[in-house]
Amino acid sequence: MNIAVVSVLSCLLLACSYVGSLYVWRSELPRDHPTVIKRRFTSVLIVSGASPLFVWAWREFTGIRMGPSLLAIMGIRFEGFVPAVIFPLLLTMVLFLGPLTQLAMDCPWSLVDGIRVALDPYFWVVCFSDMRWLRNQVVAPLTEELVFRACMLPMLVPCFGPALAILTCPLFFGVAHFHHVIELLRFRQGTLSGIFLSAVFQFSYTAVFGAYTAFVLMRTGHLVGPVLCHSFCNYMGFPAISAALEHPHRHTVLSSYLLGVLLFFLFLFPFTDPSYYVPPTPLCTLASSSSSLCLASS
Repeated sequence: MNIAVVSVLSCLLLACSYVGSLYVWRSELPRDHPTVIKRRFTSVLIVSGASPLFVWAWREFTGIRMGPSLLAIMGIRFEGFVPAVIFPLLLTMVLFLGPLTQLAMDCPWSLVDGIRVALDPYFWVVCFSDMRWLRNQVVAPLTEELVFRACMLPMLVPCFGPALAILTCPLFFGVAHFHHVIELLRFRQGTLSGIFLSAVFQFSYTAVFGAYTAFVLMRTGHLVGPVLCHSFCNYMGFPAISAALEHPHRHTVLSSYLLGVLLFFLFLFPFTDPSYYVPPTPLCTLASSSSSLCLASS
């Protein structure tokens, strides 16, 4: 069987396993109920923990040779770890300059108050005891980046090359989010057309976001960057552009939106330069030919 077909089917099976694990528990409760969240934690953590076995089985079946270790290929390594924590997250915060400016203007807290709260251990105890916070900020970013990026990219890069793999990988991630339609229909949360439009919109922005984190993983060779970026974006949510248009200081807010986007594209390649992360990054060693995405700046 063609290696590309095997790779795509392996990614599809992995995506179905992840989404299917959410529905092994029969319940009439909504997805945000703590009981449902705890049960889903169990199933997705099992699937995510087993996901490297998919990559191992794919490697054995196809005979693809990997120079670095399997964990290094998946972005779990120590070399270049510190810049991998800082630069991708900083780059994502630059993109969200507009929403962050808007949040700062509307927040009743001063910067000192915010720092004081962030340093308060009780604040983090409350956060980690909140099942929805734990899902959105920890479990979902970690398991989704592990399954949909760290495990899928190694199976796609040898067949399609770095650039096409970055564009293909998020399609599985976007399609996987269509399962939310099931729950919206089940609990009659909106009209059929509204639910469909919401699903198309969610597929679009999750696919774009997935391409971005796949790009970060490819360039840095680290899983930690995409996980932190994912957690940050989950916290921020989709930018409230309509609120920005009606903001009392909308010219300042909209200018910060535009500046953030411009600075993001300006810093996209410099902040993910492989030279900061001990090149060549492991994923790039799987490519059959060299790619500009994997090259460090001279």
